[in-house]
Amino acid sequence: MSAPALSPLAIVDAEPLPRQEEVLTDAALAFVAELHRRFTPRRDELLARRAERRAEIARTSTLDFLPETAAIREDESWKVAPAPAALDDRRVEITGPTDHKMTINALNSGAKIWLADFEDASAPTWENVVLGQLNLTDAYERRIDFTDAGTGKSYALKSNEELATVVMRPRGWHLDERHLQDESGRAVPGALVDFGLYFFHNAQRLLDLGKGPYFYLPKTESHLEARLWNDVFVFAQDYVGIPQGTVRATVLIETITAAYEMEEILYELRDHASGLNAGRWDYLFSIVKNFRDGGAKFVLPDRNAVTMTAPFMRAYTELLVRTCHKRGAHAIGGMAAFIPSRRDEEVNKVAFEKVKADKDREANDGFDGSWVAHPDLVPIAMASFDAVLGDRPNQKDRLREDVDVKAADLIAIDSLDAKPTYAGLVNAVQVGIRYIEAWLRGLGAVAIFNLMEDAATAEISRSQIWQWINAGVVFENGERATPELARKVAAEELAAIRAELGEEAYASGNWQQAHDLLLKVALDEDYADFLTLPAYEQLRG
Repeated sequence: MSAPALSPLAIVDAEPLPRQEEVLTDAALAFVAELHRRFTPRRDELLARRAERRAEIARTSTLDFLPETAAIREDESWKVAPAPAALDDRRVEITGPTDHKMTINALNSGAKIWLADFEDASAPTWENVVLGQLNLTDAYERRIDFTDAGTGKSYALKSNEELATVVMRPRGWHLDERHLQDESGRAVPGALVDFGLYFFHNAQRLLDLGKGPYFYLPKTESHLEARLWNDVFVFAQDYVGIPQGTVRATVLIETITAAYEMEEILYELRDHASGLNAGRWDYLFSIVKNFRDGGAKFVLPDRNAVTMTAPFMRAYTELLVRTCHKRGAHAIGGMAAFIPSRRDEEVNKVAFEKVKADKDREANDGFDGSWVAHPDLVPIAMASFDAVLGDRPNQKDRLREDVDVKAADLIAIDSLDAKPTYAGLVNAVQVGIRYIEAWLRGLGAVAIFNLMEDAATAEISRSQIWQWINAGVVFENGERATPELARKVAAEELAAIRAELGEEAYASGNWQQAHDLLLKVALDEDYADFLTLPAYEQLRG
């Protein structure tokens, strides 16, 4: 390992946290500073490239597979590195933030993998960023436990053999960490902070446990962004002195542009790649964002009407399975976001049947695993994949050579019969306000109407409001989507929340602030690339 040095990074506007010195050591911050120095300039160039590509989509209203990388797609010989033993069986993965209780529950859940999330399921308060790192290290050292102050119930880790393998998700390239700045006052990208602190402290520790530093890479928009991550991995492994290829990364194909570069993304990461994941809500958000001015044929109906059986979603998921298995990578399916009700068994019964049908479909389509948001869903998803896999760890040998997806199939939005509805507008406003209010309190994963909502679902909610208004959608009740209608619905929702909570609880929340922020990002003519960018400016802590 390189000799520790004093870090040129400053911790800015942050209250001291208990045990933060265990995470924010001079050596760890020196490593993060070096990542920042080497890789932030390229990150900046790639963010500028995103804007250029978005402008081209606005001009042409289309996308295609890249002609300049055709040779990579046509070369049948290359494969990604074989999966390490700890990542060979991924039939059920649970997702969630890295708070104290979730860390224990997710590791104990019976899932094969825990996506330990510093991204969409975590609001990036300094406390969440730093103490989330501490919770993971404490879990690996088996010094984590938790007693619920309300119920008195105690939580402790099961034996190491029973624990889920951790795949950590850092923030996307677009988000900065304002509390860590270089000598010039420039904030360090959140992705490099999250990755750097976790990797520096845990890479060798994980190898000693028979596992390794495994990552989910979010919001990737091109193979060039995957190449940047690969270069980060190569440098990081040399820096701490572990073998090249120790890192493994699963890339979320949750942007429409990345869907046209799946093979190229795997190729760039081939020594470190372990799979691709189909991320439904962010994918829909990306379609709206990129084709928001493409006219009526790109208008999405209510988000809950866009199921994974929609033709353009089938094209996306089946292409993902074929691509992964052609290259020896895992194909991981989407999220079952249902949160069981403790009061309504009938609601649970209907929802569990839907979850089972969804996981049965994924297993039969060739996916090697899938996501759930709640421990109660682990057995349901496990049964679906057990029925197909048996005692095999995966089905990467199922090549899906019957799949033939054309470029136009991925953006055939108008193949859907469903239309936007007034109830869909109301739901988008409800979810948007309720989620943003919780996010501003530091909560990134929030149960709303028996669904686990995260930043991706808030993004699709506000984007659909924006799109429907700008497309002049007329709902089934004859009302036209307008800023005035959105404001009316939002005012009604705010009044309903006040009545539901009572004056005292309402006053203690961030409800007006959340209402105003939703309307800003849903109604501004200048569409914000990410809701979390203006929201971060208002996030305390």
